[in-house]
Amino acid sequence: MEMKYFLITGGAGNIGSALAHELSKAPNCTVVIVDNLATGMKSKLPQGDNVVFIKADVNNYHDVVPIFGRYDFDYVFHYAAVVGVQRTLDNPMMVLDDIEGIKNILSLSKNTGVKRVCYSSSSEVYGEPFEIPQNEQTTPLNSRLPYAIVKNVGEAFFRSYQQEYGLPYTIFRFFNTYGPNQSEDFVIPKFIRAAMANEPLYVYGDGLQTRSFCYVDDNVDTCLLALESDEYANEVLNIGSDVEMTILELAQKTIEITGSSSEIVHLPPLPEGDMTRRCPDISKMKRLLQRDLITLEDGLNQLVRYYETRTES
Repeated sequence: MEMKYFLITGGAGNIGSALAHELSKAPNCTVVIVDNLATGMKSKLPQGDNVVFIKADVNNYHDVVPIFGRYDFDYVFHYAAVVGVQRTLDNPMMVLDDIEGIKNILSLSKNTGVKRVCYSSSSEVYGEPFEIPQNEQTTPLNSRLPYAIVKNVGEAFFRSYQQEYGLPYTIFRFFNTYGPNQSEDFVIPKFIRAAMANEPLYVYGDGLQTRSFCYVDDNVDTCLLALESDEYANEVLNIGSDVEMTILELAQKTIEITGSSSEIVHLPPLPEGDMTRRCPDISKMKRLLQRDLITLEDGLNQLVRYYETRTES
């Protein structure tokens, strides 16, 4: 059985670590995880003889060159990025620095014969919705925030490298993916932890802004199926759930599932970055998955059990 080599940048984050866990189950896969641990955590990583962790900053060319020199990667998942609405608003220059990482990964992948590079773009590229559901081909990309602009520029780089050098890519536009390894400054972990402690759940504005929430297993399964299919080479793929709900409904559902006595407290709206609606067209994703998505109720219950076991231990 031929050994396959995978690189995951940002592999100590929520989605990257879940992807690493799944890939590490295959004995013929070597998974190299690169992360600067600015927001990622080593505790999220899988353990195994076929897993290698390297602390490095992909935005620094000299940090990442030796890694490509040491391993002959077949596939690269470029997931390293500054994430989180508040964090990206507070650190716009750090967000813009991520363009260097995109250029570094593409240049090194092109020069070392990587078979395909996958990129974690974001629902943020769509900006305020012109249409719901948001479709990969027809919805305009119109966000003005630095995070979304960098994701959009990243997509342009991936397309350009394919056009100019023939480097195959797949672009994933992620919509609110949650799971056990998500940082606790994101809405679902924040709500669950507060509800389990019977503390208030804080909602920005009237809470009527909508999102759709995708359990991380659905995300990872879709990404790996897309990698196995030539049909998704040089394609853009929305990855999320098509069940749209308000943040207020999410807070109410969290209280119901946890049996909490928490109150919902409304804060002033965020000055920017809190889009009014988000919901993807996931026709392509459903064709790939060939199964039902994990419901929000099931996903929240899994997270509650996860937090309970962590508290007990």
